[in-house]
Amino acid sequence: MIKLLLADDQALVRAGFKALLDAQPDMSVAAEASDGAEAVRLAREHAPDVVLMDIRMPGMDGLTATRQMPEGPRIIILTTFELDEYVFEALRGGASGFLVKDTEPAELIQAVRVVAAGEALLSPSVTRRLIAEYASRAKEPLAAEGLDQLTDREREVLTLVGGGLTNDEIAAKLFMSPATAKTHVSRAMMKLHARDRAQLVVIAYESGLVRPGWL
Repeated sequence: MIKLLLADDQALVRAGFKALLDAQPDMSVAAEASDGAEAVRLAREHAPDVVLMDIRMPGMDGLTATRQMPEGPRIIILTTFELDEYVFEALRGGASGFLVKDTEPAELIQAVRVVAAGEALLSPSVTRRLIAEYASRAKEPLAAEGLDQLTDREREVLTLVGGGLTNDEIAAKLFMSPATAKTHVSRAMMKLHARDRAQLVVIAYESGLVRPGWL
């Protein structure tokens, strides 16, 4: 059973999500929050598997709440716009992905299952656009801890992950099997202490491995 926490300042939005998700045989909404501070408190109290976090809330917003979340829950950011200026910051802060609020019900349900299983929820096309939009505003590249531990092939794979490529696309580009690509991604995650693919994208961007227009 996937235990969920809903964080949105609009009661009607929460009610709609709750009705949809509680109707699934493998999901249960454990708690609801109307702002970020309440979301953090309830996450500590209920230990949900997945948090659906509205990014724009009064008081403590979803970005701050994401940074303050306890270890354990995986966070899906809910936003009105795909290129919300806070989305990349939320990924940097620990979110596992994001959805626009007008996502189809079936896509929302699938997204919850994907994130609960430990995968990142990042559309490759949106990832590329996010990087193009915000990398140009970046500060100087950061030295990612452990980057020098990567093999040349793992560094190459990390660059492609940062560019938003799927394992199948990486495999085709580097003339390897998808299983081999997945292994390289997993090893890079382990060496860089990345929780999921979303964190790898952030590391690739912040370390300067990926720049706008490269891929």
